[in-house]
Amino acid sequence: MARLAPLSEEPINEEDDATHGARQPWRNWTWIKTHFSLVFNKKSHLKILLSVLGCPLFPVSFQPEQPLNEVSSSAQYIIQHFTAATGCRKLEGKVKNVYATGKVTMGVVDELRSYAGGVNGVTERGCFVMWQMAPDKWQIELVVGGHKVLAGSDGAVAWRHTPWLGAHAAKGGVRPLRRAIQGLDPLAVSGVFSAAQYMGEKQLSGVDCFVLKLSADQKDLIDRSDNAAEMIKHVIFGYFSQRSGLLVHLEDSYLTRIQSPGTHPTYWETTMSTQIEDYRQVDGVMIAHAGRSTAMITRFGDNLKAGPAITRMEESWTINDVAFNVAGLSMDCFLSPKELEKGYQQEDLDWRSPLHR
Repeated sequence: MARLAPLSEEPINEEDDATHGARQPWRNWTWIKTHFSLVFNKKSHLKILLSVLGCPLFPVSFQPEQPLNEVSSSAQYIIQHFTAATGCRKLEGKVKNVYATGKVTMGVVDELRSYAGGVNGVTERGCFVMWQMAPDKWQIELVVGGHKVLAGSDGAVAWRHTPWLGAHAAKGGVRPLRRAIQGLDPLAVSGVFSAAQYMGEKQLSGVDCFVLKLSADQKDLIDRSDNAAEMIKHVIFGYFSQRSGLLVHLEDSYLTRIQSPGTHPTYWETTMSTQIEDYRQVDGVMIAHAGRSTAMITRFGDNLKAGPAITRMEESWTINDVAFNVAGLSMDCFLSPKELEKGYQQEDLDWRSPLHR
């Protein structure tokens, strides 16, 4: 079955495409696929907000929990404390799927920390709905400022559809949706951090935390790279409250080296910091119902005479509803869009969610 050429998480220059006509293979980039040249164009704030904050992937794939002798005892203790605190073990073997709805508020923040979100200088508000059958089978629909972004994974390929890019596949292995790890899916949190490295203790906002670290391995970084764009690193830190045992903070960053033929290399570093709050019981399981994220995009390199270029954006969200075992949700709901299956190359295809076919 032919598919679209996979797209990685790196920037490409939209203006270059328009200038040179047909796309060259090295330009077919990005899970974020934002054309990061838009980052510093205030007219494109909504696009960059949705591309970066809308539905990012977790840095590493979901792995079954490791035996005690394959992880550090400290990390294992922290995960056991987390699973006990959330009560998520009672979901094992009983929950077939999860459904959640929520609201978001997004804005681009300049270096002076004044809001410049949206074309009119205001923050953008919207909502989302998410379905998940397993950490690697999920789908999300997000509507903000009149634009709709969809993303999903059928367990074999992760994809995204935006009004300005159409449907495209993510480069590299299938990974969980980051929003699910932000307290919505405690079992997935337990699974991905079960093989983490214990990094010590740190206090955040007055909360004493244990810190666990996960890194994308070299093979995954290579899979997500190309001749013109090299993924150098992608790491994430999870902060678990020593008192409650709950995951209260996520912090991840990835660094990419971009060099098109005949040009100097440019480096892009994206960091995202997420505060996870308002845990409430849903069918006896603790689920986070609110949080805030800050993303910082830094571009630097010898060809940037003015020095590093930085854009900062923020998001807050609340969860309205969470439900387990929603009737009628089947594997067919997580199929990738037909244009990916047929391998169409145009970016303005007529598309609708597989959930509504």
